[in-house]
Amino acid sequence: MQIPSSSPASGSADLRLVLSAAFRASVPVLLGYISIGLAYGLVLVGSGLPWWLAPLSALFVYAGAAQFMGIGLLAGSAGVLELALLTLLMNARHMVYGLSMLGRYANAGMRKPYLVFALTDETYGLLTTIEAPQGVDQRSFYTSVSALNQSYWFIGCSLGAALGNALPMRVEGLDFALTALFTVLLVEQIKTIRAWEPYLAAALGAAIAYIAASPRDFLLLSLLIALGLLTLMRKRLEPARPQGAEAAI
Repeated sequence: MQIPSSSPASGSADLRLVLSAAFRASVPVLLGYISIGLAYGLVLVGSGLPWWLAPLSALFVYAGAAQFMGIGLLAGSAGVLELALLTLLMNARHMVYGLSMLGRYANAGMRKPYLVFALTDETYGLLTTIEAPQGVDQRSFYTSVSALNQSYWFIGCSLGAALGNALPMRVEGLDFALTALFTVLLVEQIKTIRAWEPYLAAALGAAIAYIAASPRDFLLLSLLIALGLLTLMRKRLEPARPQGAEAAI
């Protein structure tokens, strides 16, 4: 454990060292979050929602896919229960993320609530593949990476909303950023989970919901069907754990 220095100059130097290391590690997320956040802000304003929802959701929701989904639900006057349930189902994978980060966050102290809140897909990917450089406090490094990543998302969302509010423009096609985001998540899942059953369950759920549900209820019904199918196939899926899951936990 590092012993805090009583010298303000030393403390400032340590902070610069941590931030510098965290910034270098998070540059790939910077590039992705600014561009996708920009698209989110533009689509939100283009959907008729107030611009200030973009920075507000970036601060207090901070869930890219759920935020994109929320645009359509809010614009369509969806209920709070429906919005909450869909968000929970969409982000259920974060429970697994949290379990695998227990060791890394064990001594985080007062920082732990924020570290848990800020554990997005990209932040999880970074923190499970890199270590704090020599001489850098690990807890400060994790916190700095998490905070920088959220700041990138906040900047992107805010810029997109400001641009869309100042210069009204056609945003058709920009909402494809959500499809692209889901495609990236799917590819990453395919790389780590080799079992075919989850993808079959998702495809069947989508097909049945497409036939049986209205566009407004499609996502909720497809997720519930897929969840039910996966529950039935649980015993078959138990051996199919992600590569490296045991080591991470």
